[in-house]
Amino acid sequence: MANERRIAMITGSFDPVTSGHADLIRRAAKLFDFVYVALMSNGEKDSAAHGMFTYGERLAMLEAACADLAGEGITNVRAELCVGLSSVYAQERGVKYIVRGVRCASDFDYESSLAAIMKRFDSDLDTVMLPADPSIACISSTYVRELIKYGHPIGDAMPKSAAHLAVSLYAKK
Repeated sequence: MANERRIAMITGSFDPVTSGHADLIRRAAKLFDFVYVALMSNGEKDSAAHGMFTYGERLAMLEAACADLAGEGITNVRAELCVGLSSVYAQERGVKYIVRGVRCASDFDYESSLAAIMKRFDSDLDTVMLPADPSIACISSTYVRELIKYGHPIGDAMPKSAAHLAVSLYAKK
């Protein structure tokens, strides 16, 4: 067991990816041997018809964010599109850890409930919750969508490459 690779995944709708997501990916990459960043369909939050960006556009932004991290020397991450149950996705890739970011107490409560549900699907799948960096804890995808929608500067709310892509994609809509 000591030689077993520690593989994790970070799931989300990433509409769009934020600097908080990038920070979570960066931190997880330091804790685990490999991290999958799984773009998931979430019927309660969005759909391809209701999100600001299509799943293909979101994946392109996630890949751009991962490329930015590669420029920092972080190369043990991969963004992928996932359709279906995250527990099946995890089993297919040998994932044993789900990494989730928490910004506040309500996030913790929500993520704790999800962790309990995930245990019902796969008792070997553990959830690791990392508190958000306080300097960016207020940044959410909703906040970033508003910046983009109203043409305000993105600043540090998104990874640079993903921000350029997001603004360009939105301008074409």
